[in-house]
Amino acid sequence: MAMPLFNLAELCAQLAPNARLLGIDPGTRRIGLALSDVSLLLATPYGSLARRKLAQNAAEITALARKEGIGGLVVGWPLAPDGSEGPAAQSARDWAAALSEATGLPATLWDERFTTAEALRILIEDADLSRKRRAEVTDRVAAALILQSALDSRRNKKEAKFFDN
Repeated sequence: MAMPLFNLAELCAQLAPNARLLGIDPGTRRIGLALSDVSLLLATPYGSLARRKLAQNAAEITALARKEGIGGLVVGWPLAPDGSEGPAAQSARDWAAALSEATGLPATLWDERFTTAEALRILIEDADLSRKRRAEVTDRVAAALILQSALDSRRNKKEAKFFDN
């Protein structure tokens, strides 16, 4: 049986003091990664992994968790524009649960609608990066947007669409 997915409040309640969260944008070719600070206020783009078999990606994330003091995963949840859960969102749910089980890290899903588009907008308008450079950093910026949205929601305690079993 796979490890259950938690809502954000439950996930944060399980964190050890000074544990960080890893934001994950699970793309089909690359997995974007972002890291929170220990106070869970700020998300920073971290890097990306090539999408491989789950066991290989889980091993990479487990090693990263040990190195960076990560205590939980915030995985992007690609809901449909109307908020419904289509095949991509179900696939992300299944992948997040399997990744959580494989790494031993608790995980939650977070609404990632429009984060890739927003990441591209930031990189084009604000950072003025070349197309090649944008392709290299879009995944990690999208992961940071996902994670920052979750951190802001937690801090503001405002209602937001997040995974709640």
